[in-house]
Amino acid sequence: MNDSVLLRTREETQDWGRRLGSLLRAGDLLLLTGGLGAGKTTLTQGIADGLQVRGPITSPTFVIARVHPSLVGGPELVHVDAYRLDGALELDDLDLDSDLESAVTIVEWGAGLAEELTDDRLELLIDVDQKTEERRITLLANGVRAHEIVREVTR
Repeated sequence: MNDSVLLRTREETQDWGRRLGSLLRAGDLLLLTGGLGAGKTTLTQGIADGLQVRGPITSPTFVIARVHPSLVGGPELVHVDAYRLDGALELDDLDLDSDLESAVTIVEWGAGLAEELTDDRLELLIDVDQKTEERRITLLANGVRAHEIVREVTR
């Protein structure tokens, strides 16, 4: 399945992320791909709001990964920035697969690195128009659960 959404502002991006976050559950893996400034962390902020986890949500570029516990007894959010990693072995060193079943995991810059974590994942490709700040998010569902999420969030 290959759907997309057009989000005109930063606020729309966070609102849509909030909706997406409210649909997620423990074991869900999202890979966010887009250039610098595309809105990966902005989207993650909205998702975190929807999950109702403790913030603030900032880019984990230099710490590589942050864990945000739930404020309401739901799954925690594991937020990873794979930009500075040199390959799948360094990602493996983070031991993300131990948290995968109990948390929602978001990996920024994860394409080409994090696909091996699970066959069931949602990839979000973010393209931004630098002049208008409009974002087109293309959703690539891999697996049954990912297809369910796409069906719900694109209704």
